[in-house]
Amino acid sequence: MTTTEQEPPEGDPQDAANAFENGWLPIREIARLTGVNAVTLRAWERRYGLIVPHRTPKGHRLYSNEHVDRVLTILTWLNRGVSVSQVKQLIDDQQAAPPNVENDWDILRQTLQEAIGALAERRLDDSLNRAMSLYPPRTLCEQLLLPLLASLEQRWQGQFGAQLERVFFYSWLRSKFGARLYHNNRQVSGAPLLLVNQSDLPLEPHLWLTAWLLSSADCPVEVFDWPLPAGELALACEYLKPRAVLLYSSKSLNVGQLPRLLHNIECPKLIVGPAVRIHSTELSAAEGEVSGLSLAEDPLTAQAALQRLGLI
Repeated sequence: MTTTEQEPPEGDPQDAANAFENGWLPIREIARLTGVNAVTLRAWERRYGLIVPHRTPKGHRLYSNEHVDRVLTILTWLNRGVSVSQVKQLIDDQQAAPPNVENDWDILRQTLQEAIGALAERRLDDSLNRAMSLYPPRTLCEQLLLPLLASLEQRWQGQFGAQLERVFFYSWLRSKFGARLYHNNRQVSGAPLLLVNQSDLPLEPHLWLTAWLLSSADCPVEVFDWPLPAGELALACEYLKPRAVLLYSSKSLNVGQLPRLLHNIECPKLIVGPAVRIHSTELSAAEGEVSGLSLAEDPLTAQAALQRLGLI
């Protein structure tokens, strides 16, 4: 294939410098400002004409502040459950509310649940890949994946074959997001986030969802899928020098041991997961006792906490 047949790279330094100088934003910058990755921005442009950037003579995409506002407006509609295929008309017609739109998220969730029930790995993978190409990670997490996990837990109560479905889906989910982390970690540099499974439950889906969501912010993420004793957690931090340590648990914790566990760990520390609700009073008190400690109940609040701290 000749170079003229290939789409030009979006990261040319000279193009980026010229873009900033003239008030334009390259695709990496609009992705950083909006949280919508470059793959999704290109998909919105090609499939639906949602975003139409300017082009440099070399073919690189350039965006304005108006494009940023449009992306944020698109996200608002998507978060209301509007299908991405319907958003353009709603924005262009300046409609205040969707007129009886079909909830895209309910359809996607049902599609995934049916694939899980049939143990249909390829169908499950293809469906989520399509959704990942069209929706930014935070929107996908909030509108599809967290509700899906909650729906599955209800469905599995007392159902024959529930454990089979759970093990199938959780194993696939860990492999799926583990592969994403592996790829993303090799595209970015800098101090990682260290995410430790602090419960003894295997295949914690919300832990892997947290890891993927944080990794999507162009941040390296190291996952230790098993608890570490106090001295070895400190040793891991000595080697990895993480920008923050996140301890995830869906079960109760020994809150009294937290000061010892986190002793000599100088970076910010987060407790993440249902354990935060389980130990609400004790952990709120521990925030004042353990320097740099924050609390987050789920992947979304963990991402928001790290953003507030300027770590992602």
